[in-house]
Amino acid sequence: MSELTPEKRTGKQVAASTPLNSEFKFDSVQSGLIKQMQSDLRGPAGVIGEIIERLLKKVEDLDLKEFTPDIILIKNASNLLFQNILNLLDPDQAGILIERDGWNDYGSHLRHELRNPINGIMGYSEMLLEDAEEEGKQLVEDLQLIHEKAKKFLSSIDRVIPITEAGSPEETKNSNIKPDPKINPIEIPASSPPFTNSDNGKKNSILVVDDNALNRNLLSRRLEKKGYKVTSAVNGLQALEKVRMERFDLILLDVIMPEVNGFEVLRQMKADRELRHIPVLMISALDELDGVVRCIEMGAADYLMKPFNPVLLNARISACLERKNLRDRERVMLKERDEAYQALLASQNTLKTELEEANKYVISLLPEKLNTPVLATDWVFIPSTQLGGDSFGYHWIDENRFAAYLIDVCGHGVGAALLSVSAINVLRSQSLDGINFTDPKAVLEGLNEAFEMEKHNQMYFTIWYGVYDRERREMAYSSGGHPPAILVGNPSVEERPIKMLKTAGMVVGGISGMTFESAVTRVAPGSRLYLFSDGVYELEYADGRGLMTIDEFADELANPNSILDSQAGNKVASMVPFAQKVQGRNNFDDDFSLLEIRFF
Repeated sequence: MSELTPEKRTGKQVAASTPLNSEFKFDSVQSGLIKQMQSDLRGPAGVIGEIIERLLKKVEDLDLKEFTPDIILIKNASNLLFQNILNLLDPDQAGILIERDGWNDYGSHLRHELRNPINGIMGYSEMLLEDAEEEGKQLVEDLQLIHEKAKKFLSSIDRVIPITEAGSPEETKNSNIKPDPKINPIEIPASSPPFTNSDNGKKNSILVVDDNALNRNLLSRRLEKKGYKVTSAVNGLQALEKVRMERFDLILLDVIMPEVNGFEVLRQMKADRELRHIPVLMISALDELDGVVRCIEMGAADYLMKPFNPVLLNARISACLERKNLRDRERVMLKERDEAYQALLASQNTLKTELEEANKYVISLLPEKLNTPVLATDWVFIPSTQLGGDSFGYHWIDENRFAAYLIDVCGHGVGAALLSVSAINVLRSQSLDGINFTDPKAVLEGLNEAFEMEKHNQMYFTIWYGVYDRERREMAYSSGGHPPAILVGNPSVEERPIKMLKTAGMVVGGISGMTFESAVTRVAPGSRLYLFSDGVYELEYADGRGLMTIDEFADELANPNSILDSQAGNKVASMVPFAQKVQGRNNFDDDFSLLEIRFF
């Protein structure tokens, strides 16, 4: 989505001379649709305004003046909502915006400008309800009604504004892709006390960055009531100045701001060695998956959509601060994409296009093939029809030792893929504090603690991890719930050239405190090591005789006279047609991941 200009953000009239986007033409049918949207939204917005006026009158009659300032803020948000409906859904102005930017950007901007004031209405009414329970019980009914109407208005925004990625309202109306009702946020108790820094007993300091004064004030007051020390910044430039001058435990950062937006603030923070450790929780009035993915890829700890659910807001903030406080005490520096996995799960909206983009991203992380005097690598990765959780990598730890690893996350989908990416990045960057990455047993035990399934939506993964010592010609390895690696020796000097390399161990993330085992094997010159997931051999024979066994798969790997080898050019490539022939079809139900290392 292209970035919105200040004019697009504020809803001001756009000059008729604005350049048009030739891909979009505004016609009478679309003008009628805009008028219908305005009609559908004006009524509910007007009702909210009438209830607020009635509430103000009641406050005056009952002499409850202490409630007046916050009710005025609710009224201001209601007025802004109504004004945005009038301005942005004016057919003439809408036509200019749509022809210039297209339906998708116009719809995103419209939803953003309607969600922001709704956030203020709901947030302030929630805070007033808490106060009214003690001193203003006569106001509770009207406040509950305002909150209820605002919530209904929020739910109607996506129904009334049918804009799609393709840019056509008709495509949304005819689409049969619906949000998954089974995906719900993790429930956390509503009353979470503010976290404190256990080293000095001080309350955590939070910086709130939002160019919208109503939202900024609302969020700051919520946090102050919870006991946090809160500082605010009105734009991205001021936020960058403050984080370089003061110490903060958490940043709540709005995505869409004029001049310097949230993406740029996040980018500069993560590029700064002094700031990159501060967790950043992105906030936005838009719930588009592309924006969530972009934030997470850039290193954000989490992502929240306006208007905030108070329980979810408190839970996310508490979770971010807890992780940071633990990192401060234990000096454990994990990749930010650990939080990326959790944040994306909370906002997951699995459309086909996003899955394809995620698949491309996972593939882009796979390592380059090597061809050195010491060893050479080859691999094949064919993702299944669904986004899967396989990933692998290898790298030199030092001049003498070479690490290779392959993981397989349970299930499929965006969540599995992101957990896979998080784990691979930890291995590749060796970012488990206190872990010796030349010790396979220690690596698996460190991963098991860092990726507990209770903290990752009950997801876990299997892994094979090995370290080759080229001076000793030895491979140390450990596995957790994973198929064995297969070492194929030189058949001219070994009677049985196939070795299954596996150690006892459960899946990673299953039970905290689990121990794993390591083993060592000799690697002769000319040997070949194969790492793979179960998707390469757990295949149903097309003739109905059941599943292929791992021994049958290993025999094909060790077969030096395979006709498929000569046709495909090498052993790795030949295993794809071999597997396709076994199952009698080309597509695989699971990721097909096979890594070969040849030792010279």
